[in-house]
Amino acid sequence: MDNTTQHETYEKARKRIRQKKRLYWHFVLFLVGSVFLIVLNVVLHIGKDYGDWFVWAVLAWLFFWILHFLNVYIFNRFFGKEWERVETEKLVTQHNKKVKKLEKKLINEGIISPKPEKKL
Repeated sequence: MDNTTQHETYEKARKRIRQKKRLYWHFVLFLVGSVFLIVLNVVLHIGKDYGDWFVWAVLAWLFFWILHFLNVYIFNRFFGKEWERVETEKLVTQHNKKVKKLEKKLINEGIISPKPEKKL
């Protein structure tokens, strides 16, 4: 493996580790924050007039953490840079096939003349 490929692999691994690290920190923050919200509402009786508001706050936060989890472990894997590159190549190939097919049809109909082959 040459240095460029090795460096790219290393950078991808570093980026992936950073994503996972941020997810884990988000989870720890979620746990600590949830306990804090529960203590505010249940123990300190802050916002008691609104009932158990901490449940909705924790559920909303959990929803965002789940989105973060899905982004790191599912969407990023399926819709990352490699997926973009492969899909772009597919579209370019399809486009080139359509152009060649259309060009062949127009040549057969006599609308355009074939391109002379280039010599090197």
